[in-house]
Amino acid sequence: MTKENIRILTMGYLSIYKGCRFLDIGSGTGSISVQGAVFGANVTSVEQKELGISLLKQNAEKQGVKIHAIHGQAPEALPDEKFDRVFIGGSGGALLSIFEYLEGALESDGIVVANFITLKNTWETYTLLKEFNYRDVEVQLIQTAAMDKLGLMRGENPIYILKGVKK
Repeated sequence: MTKENIRILTMGYLSIYKGCRFLDIGSGTGSISVQGAVFGANVTSVEQKELGISLLKQNAEKQGVKIHAIHGQAPEALPDEKFDRVFIGGSGGALLSIFEYLEGALESDGIVVANFITLKNTWETYTLLKEFNYRDVEVQLIQTAAMDKLGLMRGENPIYILKGVKK
């Protein structure tokens, strides 16, 4: 599950608004999907693991929001629809295919945001954002720490957040 502080930053980069069409690719337990729905987006969520889909549905129910959940792997399971915002939380190694899909699925001026823990995925996504002519490309490395019960600061895994706006 995406940690709260990373989720807040990610949602800020996505600029979700009421009624926007939002696609979450590799949604895991759905923390980003659920937050998007709470903000009023029409959310479609794609996740390859059955446990992730189950937890996503439970989390959506707890928050009283509706999410169209699709069990499958990108890009094959991605819907033939248009979206205003896209979040990539997992790619299954298919980043190029996902960006090819976004050529037709993401509206002009639509925003794509991706979170990764590896440099490989970060660099590949950065390269694809440039190759597909996205503008306002940003890359952030976020490192956080939280105080434990003893008062010691415990570091979390660093997260790379990438953003691009489709021309």
